[in-house]
Amino acid sequence: NAMPTNVRYFDLTHTFEETAVVLPGFRKFFKIDQLMNSSSDDFGGLWFKAEIYSQNSHSGTHMDAPSHVVPDGINIDEIPVSQFHGPAAVVDITERARLNVDAEVTVQDFLEWESGTGQSLNGTIVLIRTGWAEKYNDQAAYLGTADTAEDTSQIHYPGMSVEACHWLAENRDIKGLGSDTLSPESAITFFADNLPCHFAMLPKGMFLLESVAVKKELPLYGAYISALPQKIVKGSGAPTRIVATIPKIIENLP
Repeated sequence: NAMPTNVRYFDLTHTFEETAVVLPGFRKFFKIDQLMNSSSDDFGGLWFKAEIYSQNSHSGTHMDAPSHVVPDGINIDEIPVSQFHGPAAVVDITERARLNVDAEVTVQDFLEWESGTGQSLNGTIVLIRTGWAEKYNDQAAYLGTADTAEDTSQIHYPGMSVEACHWLAENRDIKGLGSDTLSPESAITFFADNLPCHFAMLPKGMFLLESVAVKKELPLYGAYISALPQKIVKGSGAPTRIVATIPKIIENLP
């Protein structure tokens, strides 16, 4: 067995299927068709299965490339692969979000993360943990409404404040930012302030990860992230498989 035995692996990716949540008014599209599913004489009676699938590139667990909001920004297939890997900086507002669906990450949260861990956010992949990953398969819980129309007034979920978006983009050199909600910004900030994390961070070459299945087992510091998007030519985003590894010594895991 060539796999390392001193680490534990966590899949931070929601399964891609028709129930994937998207913003109301944003075309929800996922389709999978069986191309072949049989034991065929063409293969000597052996089992053979294949599918054709299509989906919205900004649905489910996915990565936003700079070109998502920057006309001349780099596309998903142009991001250096070295940027997809790095130490995770987990900023946890789960308790705050449990009490207030509109809870926001503040600049102070980032400063306290650095002072508490003794680490810099520079060079990390920042993950915002709100507890919303557990609500993913229930649109009413995940978005605050089951309405799929274009009215966004009833959408509520926690996330980054305007100030936190700009501070992180301007004061720290991170590889990317991910959250377990539909966008890194809180819903209120997303709609009222025109996607501030998107417009602050993507132009600087950072990527965004949305609808990440951020596990409660991840420590604030000590996990390592690999986030690998599909290499879609000229894509502004792509479905992404995200894996975290944690040295067992950190949690005294068996």
